[in-house]
Amino acid sequence: MKYTILRILKYCRSYWGYLILTIFCTLTGISLSLIVPVMIGKAVDYAVGVNQVDFSGLGRIALTLGGLVLVSGIFQFLESLFINKLAFGTVKNLRSELTAKLEEMPVSYIDSHARGDMIARVISDIEILSDGLLQGFAQLFTGIVTIIGTLIFMLTINLKITVIVVLMTPLSLLAAAKITSLSHNAFQKQSELRGSIGALTEELVSSQKLVKAFAYEERAEARFSEINKQLGEISLKATFFSSMSNPTTRFVNGLIYAAVGTVGALGAIGVLPWVGVMTVGNLASFLAFSNQYTKPFNEISGVVAELQNAVSCAQRVFEVLDTPSEPDDSQCEVLESCHGRLEFKNVSFSYLPEKPLIQHFSMKAKHGQKIAIVGPTGCGKSTVINLLLRFYEIHEGEILLDNQNTKAFTRDSLRNQFGMVLQETWIFTGTVAENIAYGKPDASREEIIQAAKSAHAHSFIKRLPDGYDTVISDTSGLSQGQKQLLCIARIMLTNPPMLILDEATSSIDLRTEQRIQKAFETLMQGKTSFVIAHRLSTIQNADWILVMCEGNIIEQGTHEALLQKNGFYAELYRSQFAES
Repeated sequence: MKYTILRILKYCRSYWGYLILTIFCTLTGISLSLIVPVMIGKAVDYAVGVNQVDFSGLGRIALTLGGLVLVSGIFQFLESLFINKLAFGTVKNLRSELTAKLEEMPVSYIDSHARGDMIARVISDIEILSDGLLQGFAQLFTGIVTIIGTLIFMLTINLKITVIVVLMTPLSLLAAAKITSLSHNAFQKQSELRGSIGALTEELVSSQKLVKAFAYEERAEARFSEINKQLGEISLKATFFSSMSNPTTRFVNGLIYAAVGTVGALGAIGVLPWVGVMTVGNLASFLAFSNQYTKPFNEISGVVAELQNAVSCAQRVFEVLDTPSEPDDSQCEVLESCHGRLEFKNVSFSYLPEKPLIQHFSMKAKHGQKIAIVGPTGCGKSTVINLLLRFYEIHEGEILLDNQNTKAFTRDSLRNQFGMVLQETWIFTGTVAENIAYGKPDASREEIIQAAKSAHAHSFIKRLPDGYDTVISDTSGLSQGQKQLLCIARIMLTNPPMLILDEATSSIDLRTEQRIQKAFETLMQGKTSFVIAHRLSTIQNADWILVMCEGNIIEQGTHEALLQKNGFYAELYRSQFAES
């Protein structure tokens, strides 16, 4: 917790000016407010009895008090203004760094963490951290200054009673510390469960059609209720312990105030000579200072819950920031173009060490060849593509492009050599033209329209309300097939030297698919292409077919040669033919 707080403070370095102004305004405002009890004590001594009231002195004190309160209020307002700028500026920098960090994270991290949980860290955790900075640090700093200031003033009035106050103070601190230790773990668990419930909610909302199609509503509600129940229980526990802090310290501080009042009063009337001589006005001032001295302990204990919640959220944010980014490849060669000769050389890879997937995988693809990859679900077909694009790094072996290890090139320049159309569509919020030109932002409108025509998307685009200027998103009502056509048009526009097609026409009707296949044949000419297919009828004209099972190539060859072998591929082909 201490390390986390110090790390949060490091993010305030960009706003040291506001911090200095906050300190100045706090010191000035509190100093002026601490003069008020002194003036009140003098006012009491100006009215010592019947017909013994110094009205002119009281008038001067009243005017002085009014000025002190007004100026102190102005400085307290400025203090709040500057601490707001400091806190929100710090949080802005932290949120920007966290978002930039997510852009640098390896795909393996993104795949292994729920999107809802990551969204919760960027939004809700940062917001809670912001509230903790505003309330916690402001109250903490103001409280410390107030405690030190009141101690100095009390020492000038009566040393002995001040010692009594200081000796009783640890009771309040011990009570707050004990309660803080009990609630910290509860707040940390609360932050984790908040992320889990956010992740589950995002999953269920984004997959609502799937939930309904499989009548999963009751089980989804049961999963949500279980996490929600745990969150409710831990939140109740955290809130209970944190709520005990303020009344406990108030009780102890009430004892201190009562002790000061009793001892001071007895000393003022001479019952306790060791206390020293005190006027009624001095006693009134001392009681006011005693109240101001104990008040920060109440306020600090009141924001302990906010501070602990903020620290727990900060730990979740720093957990992401501390995760290693993708290794820097700025010193690697920038690949401007390639011929498309690819080779997997004794490659081994697994997502989890205890679950081997691809073992000693080798293959060669010549320039301009169409390589088809087939096999049952989970055999490693898409994994080959992930490794080819370096979304994941291989554990053993080499992947060569034009006889050079792909690790010698920057990831961006390597990926720019590929055009990829997957089963999942990638539609972004923006116009249709912007979506098609995503990989080539400087494309002209004529180029965009030509790409759309090549992908057979032009006709449905023209039927949209604003044609190519229609704003769309992933939830804008386009069919899955229409989204896929836009993704295909995007590749048509960039015209890369190598292609990756992972069931690219699976969401398109048969008539359009036949047209797209012809467009792909034209696009593939002179390009090395990898086609992942489940419908074997779409890859019969491939130059080479790789048949995968459990991460290994068990057969390879042309369509006719594989049928003649009468092996696994022939069995797959016959089963599909029989189904059709």
